[in-house]
Amino acid sequence: MKKILIAADGSKCSQDAARFFSRLPHKDRLEITIVSVINPPHYSYRSYPVESWTDDLLERERESARGAIDRIAELFDGANVSIDRETPQGPVAATILKLAEDGGYDLIVVGAKGHSAVARILLGSTSDDVATHAPCSVLVVRSCGCGGRETTDAKEPSSGFEPVEILIGYEDSPAAEAAIEEFRGTRWGRQSHVTLVSVVPYLYGFFGDIETETQTQRQALGALHRAAEDVRESAGKVETLTIESEHVGEGLVRTVEQRDVDLVVVGETPRGVIGRLLLGSTTRFVLRHVPCSVWITRNRTVGESQDVEATSESSDLSSV
Repeated sequence: MKKILIAADGSKCSQDAARFFSRLPHKDRLEITIVSVINPPHYSYRSYPVESWTDDLLERERESARGAIDRIAELFDGANVSIDRETPQGPVAATILKLAEDGGYDLIVVGAKGHSAVARILLGSTSDDVATHAPCSVLVVRSCGCGGRETTDAKEPSSGFEPVEILIGYEDSPAAEAAIEEFRGTRWGRQSHVTLVSVVPYLYGFFGDIETETQTQRQALGALHRAAEDVRESAGKVETLTIESEHVGEGLVRTVEQRDVDLVVVGETPRGVIGRLLLGSTTRFVLRHVPCSVWITRNRTVGESQDVEATSESSDLSSV
């Protein structure tokens, strides 16, 4: 993970998202592009003398965009990164997505409003569009109190804006393995506590074969423990948890709420243009309902030996 696209709109949400990402230790030099999209107004009646007013407005928008970018760039002073600045014009989400596609980015970082149940479901049109349609991984950071602790010093990495409690949704699948691989690319530090959660359905009574059901659960637990060993080199304390739930997304959300999690990591198989029109149902459920930040990983190396379009339609469970 080397090419990062950070969306800036001057809001506290985008500032918090960038601050959250700036706290993550990394071993490789990062190429960061901070983008602030200018969405010009449109007028139906050309006869009104608004052209000069519009030019003035656009110039003020450009100045505001440059200011938002500069404030985020300051968060990375002294870090092993290169910073590029972009202020393109156009619809915000579509422009961010095109920039990500054309630039071959590995991760998009966006902020999102809302902590209440209703606000989380609404999420925000830009964040929702980017998370749904992005060709790469997306980190959606919910502003303040979720996905990081609020701090008064934006530049001091030990002052509290760090992911401490992390939950990784895991199953024995290529998408989940790619999520582990991407997670390991960031050195989360000894203060991080990682829980790998495997959600298994209520099996008893459906098959009538307790031995078969027990074997399935043992296989899931074995894969979970192997994944935990892979994670241990990048994080502090690591534990595993297997829970039963009729709905994978509901099981993950319930666990997040019980454990006061800061960040949820879910893996999604890379999709083609058609497949990206919809997130997997589990990924979307988690994104909309957890009260914290969400990292949707779409590690493209997984798709090299697969027909990603076929995979995107084969199973909703590939979303975790």
